[in-house]
Amino acid sequence: MTTPPGLRERKKQATREALREAALRLAVEQGPERVRVEDIAEAAGVSPRTYNNYFASREQAIVSAVTADREARVAAAVTARAPDVRLADAVTDAVVEQYTDPGAHGQEALLLVTTRPALRAAFLDATAGLGPPLTT
Repeated sequence: MTTPPGLRERKKQATREALREAALRLAVEQGPERVRVEDIAEAAGVSPRTYNNYFASREQAIVSAVTADREARVAAAVTARAPDVRLADAVTDAVVEQYTDPGAHGQEALLLVTTRPALRAAFLDATAGLGPPLTT
C-alpha cells in the first residue's frame, strides 16, 4: 500500500499544476512568443523565482501542460480498459481524445507544439520515450 503524499508534496504538485495551466492558457491566448516567465508566475500566483524551481523555460512549462494532460488521460484509459481492448488501442484513443475534446485546450495546444519550432523541439524531447514501451 502506498502512503498518500504529505502536505508539502501536495502543495508542490498544486503549484506545478497552476504553472502548467497558466503557461498553456497564456500561450493559447497571446501566442507563446509573447508570454514571459513573469506573466506565467503572476497568473499562477507565485514569484518568478518559484517558477524557476519548477521549469527552466516557458517552453518547458507549456509542453509540460500538454504532456501532463496526456499522461493523465492515458493512465485513466489503461486503468479503465476492458479486458478485450488492446493496450495500444486504449492509449491511442486517449491521445486522440486529448486533441479532439472540445472542452479542453487540446487542439490549440497541438497546433502550438507542432507549429512553433522551440515548442516542437521541447515536445519531441518530452515524448521521445513514449513509443518503445508500447511497441515491445
